[in-house]
Amino acid sequence: MSLEVITHANSKRIRQINIKEEDLDKLIFPFNKRNITSLEYKPFTRFTLAKSVDDIFSGKLSKTLSETLKDRNTGAVIIKPDIKNSKFDKDFLVKLSTALAHLVGSPNFDSMTGKYYARFYVKHLDSSDSYLRKAYTSMDLHTDGTYVKEKTDWLIMTKMEEVHVQGGESVLLHLDDWEHCKELCSNPVGKQDFVWGSPESKNINYKVEHPVFSEDESGKPIISYIDQFPEPKNMEQGLFLQKLSDALEESKKKVIFPSPVGSTIFLNNCFWLHGRNAFKKDVNLSRELLRIRGTFFTN
Repeated sequence: MSLEVITHANSKRIRQINIKEEDLDKLIFPFNKRNITSLEYKPFTRFTLAKSVDDIFSGKLSKTLSETLKDRNTGAVIIKPDIKNSKFDKDFLVKLSTALAHLVGSPNFDSMTGKYYARFYVKHLDSSDSYLRKAYTSMDLHTDGTYVKEKTDWLIMTKMEEVHVQGGESVLLHLDDWEHCKELCSNPVGKQDFVWGSPESKNINYKVEHPVFSEDESGKPIISYIDQFPEPKNMEQGLFLQKLSDALEESKKKVIFPSPVGSTIFLNNCFWLHGRNAFKKDVNLSRELLRIRGTFFTN
């Protein structure tokens, strides 16, 4: 079976993989053999699921995902399965996202939910302690895993469902396209250790220290940053973070696009930042998302 890989309409750096209904049909039987509880309790079943997906494309899907995500020139994949038929329900999307993740690496434990993945809603009313669920506030550009000890090489975000939604477009920025990358990456303050905490909802009872900017094996800059969680130690760090935030949000190089239900954004977390535009107000607004974060296989 051929794998349809195209360049995304909004960026030459982003690859789009379209999965046809006829290919998804071949996954119904192997997916039905694994319920969600077994995936949560028995990690090896997730690899079985991933193998069943990769077999549909003769091993080309895992190869394409791994090569694209690790390539500094790309590092981003949008997967669009043809799920218009009701036979592809939310459990199917959880299993498909699980399989995609396990084709490239091992997920981190998500403390917010106590599982290898998180599912959460964005709704009209919200009393949470972070921007994650606040519909009418833009979620500024950031990377994931800034406040945990585990390394976060990549992340998956799958849109499970949405109703009465206007706005809320995905926002991405590649570090190498950012107009202020050289200026701020070379600033010595950005290479100091910053303290990173998190609100109660994240269920993390410790803080970590690391710089905003570091370098990969080839000497190119990588970033670990989110605006809500750093705790600047002094004026110098506070002003640097403000300058960084302003420079990111004012960038003309942001890639902004809507994502259909069922689609997955798969990003390299070291040089791609992601965010979300604010929604238009609607008392019936509801969007459900799934998130998986993890590390690449080492072999």
